[in-house]
This record gives sequence, C-alpha cells and structure tokens, in this order.
Amino acid sequence: MELKGSKCLVVGGAGFIGSFVVAELLKEPVEKVVVYDNLVRGKKEYLKTSLMDPRCTFFEVGGDIRDIDILNDAVKGMDYVFCLAAMWLLHCKDYPRTAFEVNVAGTFNILEACVKNNVKKLVWSSSASVYGDAVEIPMTEAHPYMNKNFYGATKIAGEAMATAFNDRYGLKVIGLRYMNVYGPHQDQTAAYTGVIPIMLNKIDANEPPVINGDGSQAYDFIYVEDVARFNVLAMRSDIDFGFYNVGTEVQTSIKSLCDLILELRNSPLKVNYKPYSADDARALVKNRIGSNEKAKRELGFEPKYTLREGLLQLIEWRKTNG
Repeated sequence: MELKGSKCLVVGGAGFIGSFVVAELLKEPVEKVVVYDNLVRGKKEYLKTSLMDPRCTFFEVGGDIRDIDILNDAVKGMDYVFCLAAMWLLHCKDYPRTAFEVNVAGTFNILEACVKNNVKKLVWSSSASVYGDAVEIPMTEAHPYMNKNFYGATKIAGEAMATAFNDRYGLKVIGLRYMNVYGPHQDQTAAYTGVIPIMLNKIDANEPPVINGDGSQAYDFIYVEDVARFNVLAMRSDIDFGFYNVGTEVQTSIKSLCDLILELRNSPLKVNYKPYSADDARALVKNRIGSNEKAKRELGFEPKYTLREGLLQLIEWRKTNG
C-alpha cells in the first residue's frame, strides 16, 4: 500500500503500543495521522512529541470503539486504519461482559466503519492469547486455537469477524498476534500491569521480586518499538489479508527474565518464589513462543531489539518518567 500522502487513523493511539505506532507512522510521508482514544488507559503525554508534528492531530470528540456514530465520524475520510483499542487480559477476566462489549462488539464497529467509509486497509491488533498453551514450539500461525480465557476468546471472535468482513465485503485486513510486549508507556503501576513492570517496581522498592511457580514457564518478549514497526510494515505491504505472529522467536523463562532484570539493575535481591493460586494455576500458559517464519517471508519483518537492549531502554525511560 502507498502511504505517501495518505490519511491514517490510529484507534487507541494514545496507549502503550498505539503511541509508538503513531510515532512510527510519522516517519513515513503521510499527509495526516489522527489519534482516536478515550484516554482510559492511554495518555496524551505519550503523544507529546508526535503532536508537535503538524500532520498529527487528536480526535477531540470523546468516545471509544463502542460509540458507533463518533467512531464513524473519525473513520470518515481515512485511507488506512490501525486498531489497537482493547481491554487487557486480566481486566477481561474480572469484567467479561465489558470485555465482550469492547473487544467483540467494538471490533465489529471498527470493521463496519471501515467498510462504510471505503477504508483501503485495516491493521488490527489480535493476540497470541488465541493459541493458549503451546503444543508446538515455536508456534506457527497454523497452531490451533486452544485459548481458555475471556481475553483470548474475544480475540478469536475478532479474527473470525475480520475473516468474514474480508470474504463478504473485500475489506483488506491484517491481524497481528502479539507475543509478550513490553517497553515505555506500558502501565507501570496499575493492578493490571505486566510481569516486567511488576518486577521492576519490586526492585525499585528494594523488595524481593516475586515469581509464581518455579519460574520455568517461558514466553516470547518483544520490545514495543519493534511491534510499532511491524504495524507500519503490515500496512505498507501488498498483503491483503492474513494473521501474523509478532515476536522474537526467542524463548525466555520467567526465572531468566528476573535474573536479567536483577543484573541490569545491579540488585543483590533474591527472588521470592510463591505457589500459584488454584485459579491462576488452572489458566496458566506455560509456554508461548511464536514462529517468525511467515512474518519474515511475507512481510520482511525481523525484530531489532534483544531482550537486554529493550529492558535497558525501559529502565532508562523509568528513570526520567518515574
């Protein structure tokens, strides 16, 4: 797709990943980048540098992806749409009906608005949660849906709807199945934050970091700037439809992650191991590492940051944004 002179809407563009997508888009010769965000989890301060660019504006009429009329007004006149708006995994666990309204009905609203306004292409954020626990490592995009939680269920529904909209209306859609994304702008203190901020918070408070279980559970950690590059690469590509893993193909155990963070923080603290609760143990995903083969072959994507490099970037950001 030709981004030169194009108008792009980034839904959820003030959030963790979305703010980096906006910054990445502004490296392209686009005419306009509009950010649509209800600022529940996103922050305008994450767009401070981007909004200095006259091509970047914030859609000031407040709304989210459940507000059909407001959303439609935002999509009107856009060439391309990126959708990163969603309720996060643990939030979905506690509020499943709201998860349905935002992640399922909201995704339908995005798809419908794109068709109604003749959007040329949609890049939509799915999740590796659709896979559940691994039956093969690394997981290819052909890995079966084995999810057991509400969040993953909403993303499976979104993928199914995207497939149906592509078949029925010819809407060009690329869905991105993110592995474990980390980096600046990720919520560092909320109840629903990720494993890396939780570990860093403990260390900064001079408290032992906590690992549930024995720490052997392993995941694929990818730095947020790499994820943003993938979003733009997916939009620029000539691929009309498909779903792609977004990861590093590197397997890192939680114990190894914690050891690396302690090393980078020059901390003498020892890890505190705790058993999983019965509820968490039942839903535990022990291994999730994504294959990059399809992304490399069809989109030319390769991650730039190693885990060490990405963590150093995050630690430095926390120093100036504590």
